[in-house]
Amino acid sequence: MATAAKAQDSPLRLLLVEAGEADAGKLLARFLDAGHEPQARRVASAVELRTALLEQAWDALLCRHRLPGLSALAALKLMQETGFDLPFIVIANSLDDKTAARAMRAGAHDCFARDGLERLVPAVEREIRDARHRADHRAALEMLRESEARFRALAANLPGMVFQLQRDPEGGLRFLYVSEGCHKLFGLKQHELLAKPRRFLDAIDAADRDSLLQAIDESAACFSTLNWEGRIRSRAQAKWINLRSTPHRLEAGGIQWQGIAADITRSKEIERELRRSREQLSELSFHLESAKEEERERIARDIHDELGSTLVALKIETALLSGKLPASSSPAPAGLRDKAQAIEALIDRAMSTASRVARELRPGILKEFGLQAAIECQAEDFSQRTGIVCRVHCDDDGIEPDEKTSLALFRVLQEALTNVAKHAHASLVVVRLRRERGRIALEIRDNGRGISEADINKPKSFGLRGIRERVSSLNGEFTIAQAEQGGSHLALRVPDIRQAEIVPPTEEEPQRKLF
Repeated sequence: MATAAKAQDSPLRLLLVEAGEADAGKLLARFLDAGHEPQARRVASAVELRTALLEQAWDALLCRHRLPGLSALAALKLMQETGFDLPFIVIANSLDDKTAARAMRAGAHDCFARDGLERLVPAVEREIRDARHRADHRAALEMLRESEARFRALAANLPGMVFQLQRDPEGGLRFLYVSEGCHKLFGLKQHELLAKPRRFLDAIDAADRDSLLQAIDESAACFSTLNWEGRIRSRAQAKWINLRSTPHRLEAGGIQWQGIAADITRSKEIERELRRSREQLSELSFHLESAKEEERERIARDIHDELGSTLVALKIETALLSGKLPASSSPAPAGLRDKAQAIEALIDRAMSTASRVARELRPGILKEFGLQAAIECQAEDFSQRTGIVCRVHCDDDGIEPDEKTSLALFRVLQEALTNVAKHAHASLVVVRLRRERGRIALEIRDNGRGISEADINKPKSFGLRGIRERVSSLNGEFTIAQAEQGGSHLALRVPDIRQAEIVPPTEEEPQRKLF
């Protein structure tokens, strides 16, 4: 509806329904005496009144009770039909109670006799203030309706249920509001959930109901965000939902949560599929590593049995051949003895290389003497081959994990030392092996150029990826970063599974194989 102007310091805009200018002037004189500077317009017919209302905004309408062709009640009805809410003051030559009551019932705001206008100006001022309050109230209600409409439209399109949940001081729960999404989520209509909040708890899977109530209690006690995941049993199928809401403390002592309940069934399925895929990849990785270890063992055995025995036989034959050469004092083809010695040196070098390759492929020392001895032997070989000093510190001589753990730690050491030799430009490597709180810790530090985040996260860092896979297969933890003093720092921790803890299979219980 149209309203009165609100400018507090602006002159009063008065619309006068009067027959003559003299009577209108007397009314205006009263406002001038009260300190106002009114802007007025006089009309005397219904047509003029309608035109004036539509052409300009007015603060109040003062109307003579009876004019030729236009009564006060007719003028009031015309104003109401045009949609204006103005203070409507009736002024009569003589006013009786019946006339005043009839005008007030029709919607007039006040009535005055022409010989009793002492209260006219205060009454008009009061009615203008009331009209402005009514206009503010209507504007607030309109804004509220628009806000509610936007909220309902938003709530209706959200993939879940928007809700207001209240808990009274005695602990009782009830919903103050639920969106239309409750039917799709719970199979319940809004009025059903609002009338019987117990049906909400009944819809929660029995195995998850206590955890929901506990989450509500914790949110109320700590005044923290309620974030709960659990299953519900709808008419169609089991669903996973997530309740997330913020608590607000009420003056009466209760707590109110406002939030959303979302269907996360698909997310849970994807999460489960991802976890299953990771498990399968881990099993595949373990299978491939096992196959690689078997192949390494076969090649190492062939090197030892075939190539090694051939080199030994060749060395013996060369020594026999050298023994049949004439003595040094006897004339012999020039350089023949030197050539024989060079061949023996080449054979010795080939035997040393074959022995080192066989050890790297399948370190027999790991089985025979344990992890610590294998690490020390590998460090010594690394130093001899690269010229980089490699120191080994073992805080506990009794570190003897199972074969799988020992082999994985040894392979990690091999890969780490290979990376140091290729990329670090280091002169010192320190390897530390220790036991801490039921876990075995292996740390490798170098004083080289270090490693950046970009290098760590390279897609083709297959060496680091292999280390992560080995450690993950043992349910361990792995970190690699730039060391504070320079260089790089690799650390891993895996469960300490001892050889003695592994019970060999009996005849009644044959050993199971994964593949």
